[in-house]
Amino acid sequence: MRIPTVKGVIDRRILVNFHVDPQVLAEVLPPPFRPQLVNGVGIAGVCLIRLKHVRPRLLPAVCGIRSENAAHRIAVEWEQNGELKEGVYIPRRDTSSRFNLLAGGRLFPGLHHQAQFTVEEQDDHFNIRLDSLDDITHLEIRSQLTDHFPETSVFSSLQDASDFFEKGSLGYSVTKQPGEFDGLELNTFNWQVQPLAVDRVVSSFFDDESLFPQGSVGFDCALLMRQIEHEWVGRPTLCCAPAVA
Repeated sequence: MRIPTVKGVIDRRILVNFHVDPQVLAEVLPPPFRPQLVNGVGIAGVCLIRLKHVRPRLLPAVCGIRSENAAHRIAVEWEQNGELKEGVYIPRRDTSSRFNLLAGGRLFPGLHHQAQFTVEEQDDHFNIRLDSLDDITHLEIRSQLTDHFPETSVFSSLQDASDFFEKGSLGYSVTKQPGEFDGLELNTFNWQVQPLAVDRVVSSFFDDESLFPQGSVGFDCALLMRQIEHEWVGRPTLCCAPAVA
């Protein structure tokens, strides 16, 4: 199913990024996806995004909805019709909005899970906690704006990281059907990122040693976006027969 085009404003978007052993990351990915590498390592993370005025493109902003959302993301590449494609695979989406939950797969891509978000934003400090109602997802980040991009990042500079994530605008989300992925592309009209200094980050997904053995994953960097006009454009569902064990 193709998701219709919606528009709105990204009120706040935080990309919490991790570098991951590519062989380990490959085990997490379903076909047809494989890790997209940066300087020999895989890139994954969580997008924490607060949206406002989100509505079908032809409706006025007053008709839009507001919500807190989180999407686990893995930078991937795959072959499609003989061409190499790049984007992100999204194994998990969590939302504060019951509307998003009910509209998942129709107005919004993929499966959505209800979650409670606790958000504290003051004087360029951003503290967010997420707890899903099914007790699967837990995430905490304590961060603040900074002028410095971390030297430990696999990206050479803030601009390098910004360019990478701007190109990763096409995402495919897990659906109820194994081997079928809802497609959605983010078009932004004023892309701009700022670095965040992270004092604490906890992720039930990336801290799970059954998926990511000790030493295979590490925090890389965090980026902030604010007040970004955008459109979400539906792309055709990507279908691939699930791998047989």
